[in-house]
Amino acid sequence: MEKWTDDRSSVHIGSAATPTASAHDDVSGEKSPPPIQSSAVPDGGWQAWMTVFGAFLALFCTFGQLNAVGTFQTWYAEHQLRGLSPSTIAWIGSVQLWVFFFSGWFIGRAFDAFGPRVITAPGAVIVVFSTMMTSISSKYYQYVLAQGVLFGLGAGMMFYPSIAAISTHFDKYRGTALGVAFAGSGVGGVVYPIMFQQLFERVGFSWAVRISGFISLATCGVAACTITSLHPPTRQKAPLLDAKMFRDLPYMLVVAGSIFICLGLFIPFFYMADYARDHHVSSSTAFYVLSAMNGGGILGRLLPPLASDLVGRFNMIVPCAFLMGLLALVFWIFAKSLVAIILFSILYGFFSGAFIAMLTPCLAQISERREIGTRIGVLYTIISFAALAGGPSAGALLRDGRGSYTGMILLCGVSNVVGSFFLLWARLRICQRIMRAV
Repeated sequence: MEKWTDDRSSVHIGSAATPTASAHDDVSGEKSPPPIQSSAVPDGGWQAWMTVFGAFLALFCTFGQLNAVGTFQTWYAEHQLRGLSPSTIAWIGSVQLWVFFFSGWFIGRAFDAFGPRVITAPGAVIVVFSTMMTSISSKYYQYVLAQGVLFGLGAGMMFYPSIAAISTHFDKYRGTALGVAFAGSGVGGVVYPIMFQQLFERVGFSWAVRISGFISLATCGVAACTITSLHPPTRQKAPLLDAKMFRDLPYMLVVAGSIFICLGLFIPFFYMADYARDHHVSSSTAFYVLSAMNGGGILGRLLPPLASDLVGRFNMIVPCAFLMGLLALVFWIFAKSLVAIILFSILYGFFSGAFIAMLTPCLAQISERREIGTRIGVLYTIISFAALAGGPSAGALLRDGRGSYTGMILLCGVSNVVGSFFLLWARLRICQRIMRAV
């Protein structure tokens, strides 16, 4: 039986080997420039691990709150916005995700040109300001502007420099380092729904959101001070968009797969609390279902990235994306009891967390180190439209189905499965040998 062999030397940053044609051929038949030498990447050290620590804090308070969007969806439907339909309320979270993803292109380009601190410092201010403005909002458009637009922008300014900076410090152990950082979003996704559920009842909505703002002030402040980049800023004029990346077939296949996956990825995060409540789970317990999903995401953000440094990053992200869709089609659609709902939530959280954590290492593996920020940002900008459409589309299917979740579940499952096939195509374009660690 053929053993796993590491073929990543031919396809990722930091290799001294000459890239293979299958890894770096683009759509036009051209070959990409050779990768940067690994001698420039220390794969550890005080500065590198402090960057991981800062990124963990940044993702804890930003992406962690993005993962808690279902908590606000349920609360608004029962209180401030109870006169609006679920699909209308879902636009708050969808706009938040769209701004967060769409800003990646410009933030990534700014990171390559100026480094992380110029972006993360004002990003921390925007996160805190948007949270405080949400606490005093009372009308629908105010929530869209404060919690949707402003927080989405601030979260993007903390998120993209964090993950791009880690990719400059690590090569061989990049998956592990990014997995530790992404675990911050899972921890935040566990903490925030429980915290909000308790504080909403004890101190009211306004002070509950203000408390989260003070937490963001501390965590984002530390993150802005500790996140650094090994690659010096270019500080030179360059095109805002390099068309060469759109001729790189593996990169474009990853983009296409991510579009489909992000259409369905966040649907359970929006509606799982409502789904549990509609299946005779109390409102107080429904909040914990979302925390269970994010708890599974912690392990998903740690274990698969750790294994990917051994068996290959593309070899890990493809089955995780496929199983994420399969779970929705064969498990969620039949989950009616509390135990089944919680079990599905944990498993879906695990595989969705793995996909989120593995996407950046896969992109970095097929990118030049000086282009990592831009390439990550362009991908997230493109998939922002799928993320924007996912929540409201699911809500519309729920409305048209007169309360039936079947259409929503099928959208989630099918889009994730189709996306996984594009990722498999990208993996085979890089290397067709199944037992290679790619």
